[in-house]
Amino acid sequence: MTALAKPNMTLALAAGAAVVLLAAMALDTKVVRIGSAADVAPGTFSPAAYGHTEFPKVQAAVESRAVDAATLADAIAKDQAAAEKQYGVAADAGPEFSVRFKGRAGSQDSGVYDIAVPGVPDSVHVTVQTGPAIVGTDLRDATGTITFGQFSNQIEYQNAGSALNKEMKKQVVAKIDAAHLTGKTLSVVGVFQLTDPGTWVVTPVRLDVQ
Repeated sequence: MTALAKPNMTLALAAGAAVVLLAAMALDTKVVRIGSAADVAPGTFSPAAYGHTEFPKVQAAVESRAVDAATLADAIAKDQAAAEKQYGVAADAGPEFSVRFKGRAGSQDSGVYDIAVPGVPDSVHVTVQTGPAIVGTDLRDATGTITFGQFSNQIEYQNAGSALNKEMKKQVVAKIDAAHLTGKTLSVVGVFQLTDPGTWVVTPVRLDVQ
């Protein structure tokens, strides 16, 4: 082998090694979309990841607790304190009630539809919110298992509630034509906070159009 051939072989081997190294790096590289649930530094609270993981748990819990609306309305009217103890979950501004009903959608205001529910007296105004804005922290507070102590600060606690609302919109509201529900029969499972016995603003975890 000539002196000239040795450097050429060394360069070829080095080039081959570099190609193998780059290929290995490419296989070991994870592409993360900016703004996605994975686009968060380790140990940092990710609202998107939290909502994606926790909403199905909240959904299942609300469905398992949900009481027929007519039964619940009657119980609240007879003895609100007893109804809260039997069916409610304690929360800061008032108890959270999981409820299920079927009714006809009436007019709407900013995505909040009036619902006429058979068996529920006219004195109880039932509505269901579909967005675009989902207000409140009913999903976060519905089960009593999500508490402030699980988070680093108040901002994370609030973001957790917002994340659950956003995930509900993705998994529930996005599947229907929420802009055109008036006159249609809706089957709803959801949760509301009882601050006024005459007004139920329900945040759904299931919403089917019939």
